[in-house]
Amino acid sequence: MNGNFPNRNKPNKPTMLPVKKRFNPFFWVYIILIAVIVYFMFANRSGDPVKTEWITVKEQMGPRGEIEKLVYISNMQRAELYIRPDALEQYKVKFGDKVPKFAPQFYFIVSDNFDAETQFEQLRNSLPEEQRFKIEIEQRSSYWGRIIDWLLFPVLLVLMWIFMFRRMSRGSEGIGGGGGIFNVGRSQAKLFEKDKTIGNITFKDVAGLEEAKVEIMEIVDFLKNPERYTSLGGKIPKGVLLVGPPGTGKTLLAKAVAGEANVPFFSISGSDFVEMFVGVGASRVRDLFRQAKEKAPCIVFIDEIDAVGRARSKNVGFTSNDERENTLNQLLTEMDGFESNSGVIILAATNRADILDKALMRAGRFDRQIHVDLPEMKERLEIFKVHSRGLKLEEGFELEFLAKQTPGFSGADIANVCNEAALIAARKNKKSVQRQDFLDAIDRIVGGLERKSKIISPGEKRTIAFHESGHATVSWMLKHANPLLKVTIIPRGKALGAAWYLPEERHITTVEQMMDEMAAALGGRVAEELMIGQISTGAMNDLERVTRQAYAMVAYFGMSDKIGNVSFYDSTESAGFNLGKPYSETTAQLIDKEVRRIIDQAYEMARKVLNEHKEGFLKLADLLLEKEVIFADDLEAIFGKRQSAETKAEKDTKTGDNSGHID
Repeated sequence: MNGNFPNRNKPNKPTMLPVKKRFNPFFWVYIILIAVIVYFMFANRSGDPVKTEWITVKEQMGPRGEIEKLVYISNMQRAELYIRPDALEQYKVKFGDKVPKFAPQFYFIVSDNFDAETQFEQLRNSLPEEQRFKIEIEQRSSYWGRIIDWLLFPVLLVLMWIFMFRRMSRGSEGIGGGGGIFNVGRSQAKLFEKDKTIGNITFKDVAGLEEAKVEIMEIVDFLKNPERYTSLGGKIPKGVLLVGPPGTGKTLLAKAVAGEANVPFFSISGSDFVEMFVGVGASRVRDLFRQAKEKAPCIVFIDEIDAVGRARSKNVGFTSNDERENTLNQLLTEMDGFESNSGVIILAATNRADILDKALMRAGRFDRQIHVDLPEMKERLEIFKVHSRGLKLEEGFELEFLAKQTPGFSGADIANVCNEAALIAARKNKKSVQRQDFLDAIDRIVGGLERKSKIISPGEKRTIAFHESGHATVSWMLKHANPLLKVTIIPRGKALGAAWYLPEERHITTVEQMMDEMAAALGGRVAEELMIGQISTGAMNDLERVTRQAYAMVAYFGMSDKIGNVSFYDSTESAGFNLGKPYSETTAQLIDKEVRRIIDQAYEMARKVLNEHKEGFLKLADLLLEKEVIFADDLEAIFGKRQSAETKAEKDTKTGDNSGHID
């Protein structure tokens, strides 16, 4: 289902004129900063003076007549020595490059209890007249240091702040405005123009979904030939909502619409409207529709619209989200603010249409709903053909077999099966992908990874074999249960054993079918009780499914004579925060009794089947312990060919009976 193909007919790009660069006002700021740094680096080119001690000055430098001048800096407790030029050479030999070329060459620290003036004068007077040095006393103030302390850090902080905000606000050119702080209110939608990647995806690249493609073709025809409809006064729907389970190809179908119509395509997710800042969602909605009107005719696709279009809360302050609701209100206003013939089509996708706000679903906004359901067998075959194009399949491989083995799989699941099969074949160093690789891939996706290294005691393994054989036997003998594909006692995922079925692709289910499926689900618990004499926790998942189905039969589907033809199911969730049950305590007790009766009836059905076919059941358990994996052919060899199912509806057609309740 991938439609990303290279476009060999790209138009010639127009010659771009040179764009005059704008003068950057920060240029001089950068120059001044560089100049200041260079100044402080080279201002003291002589280098730092070498540190010495007063005792060295008093006993060596002074008596030898090497000091030319002594400068005492009283406010810094520091004295600097200027050495005579004729005595400087010996220090250069001694200290090397440490001695600066220009004075002062040495310095020493003057402590607080040191009488500097008296000591310096005594040393000077002790020398001969021609060796006496000058003594200067001064105070120094570092104006540049103060300026740097008070101004440089704030200036650098301001410059960093400005630079950071300029970087964050960069990307304001073009659609979407980037993720900058100054563009937080701009739309985050991605725009795909004509003759770009999005334009290469057409309906030919969307396998299956034939009915959805036929229904949505009218949108494409309007964008291509709008005058055909406007000349007769017709109006195209403003909004089209794609509804379906995850992975069925809703997003790909929307891209194919844009590719077929060859118009600009805005793509955005519902969660992109809502941010931590107040008012951002509404601002982005306004900006999105403004851009769409400028690019009309175009398509705006909002994926997962339930993130922003969820029904508004009736209990304000309890669970309401004001920002999300403000965004929804702005979306409703914008969809009313443009004409239906303006050339802007709103496509949206969700798998939770039941929780969308009613105001969003009314006529004039999302006028049309297109259901994108799970693919049927023929559609799965087409999807397998698309995703197997790049695979090296073995000769004579039949994709129709895979389509039959994957009921209930979505397009994304089928893509995952093809990819997983290729990985399994590569892991086994095969030169082509074989049929078994696909079967292993299906088992891997449905049941999880095999855990052959898991240690199971012989007693547990025997219990698991009886449990899975009970499922297989009951489902094989009850004609309305789902046909069995294979049974295994190899741990896979969290399950210690599993039975694979091929459920029939039916749209309605009768009481007989539901009872047989419940009996097959309880076959494992019945087998443990009959053969081992005690039950285990292995039937927890079976009991959960049976209990849920029994309650649905009684409380939702009206399949109980004592409860009658009533349904307490709230498909629209309009009850809101009504935490109470929509029926009385007497009715609740009656529902519980009916559920227990139905489960007990299914339990007795499973017990009856296992008692009548105990010999075949034991053979099946022994075979399962031996092979660990058995298939439908093994069950057919033990029990014979499975009886064909005849629904109660077919019987009613023959007999004229229209009853549909449990006896």
